[in-house]
Amino acid sequence: MSEQERTFVMVKPDGVQRGLTGEIISRFEDRGLKLVGAKFMQIDQELAEEHYGEHEDKPFFDDLVDFITAGPVMAMVWEGQDAVRQVRSMMGETDPAESAPGTIRGDLGLDLGRNVIHGSDNEDPGANEREIDLFFDEDELTEWERIDETWLYE
Repeated sequence: MSEQERTFVMVKPDGVQRGLTGEIISRFEDRGLKLVGAKFMQIDQELAEEHYGEHEDKPFFDDLVDFITAGPVMAMVWEGQDAVRQVRSMMGETDPAESAPGTIRGDLGLDLGRNVIHGSDNEDPGANEREIDLFFDEDELTEWERIDETWLYE
């Protein structure tokens, strides 16, 4: 049995503008993941640059920052067994054209630069905690028990 973990997810400005936030939240809830923090917000330049800091030397860095600051986002923290892996699988490939039908990007994404969702990288174990800490204070995350948790996990 795997342990409970938390993961950072963000509906990007294109997903918000297209009215996809509710559908994306529903998909994670339907999967049995538990929402423990959510914040509808406008990301400022400083936070965007820190969030995408690992790409600072890449030619697309400025475009990433410009896009993520172009409109509001829904920042969230989800909890569940293998939450990072589950969310990454549900999201699909970064390029929606390479994402399988049934994944969020496969069903809702249109373009590599407009792929509606961001989730913490499961290849970098520190990325998840770093992103949660960037967007949320500890007192903004809620401990609670889903009424159906006994039916979700052994």
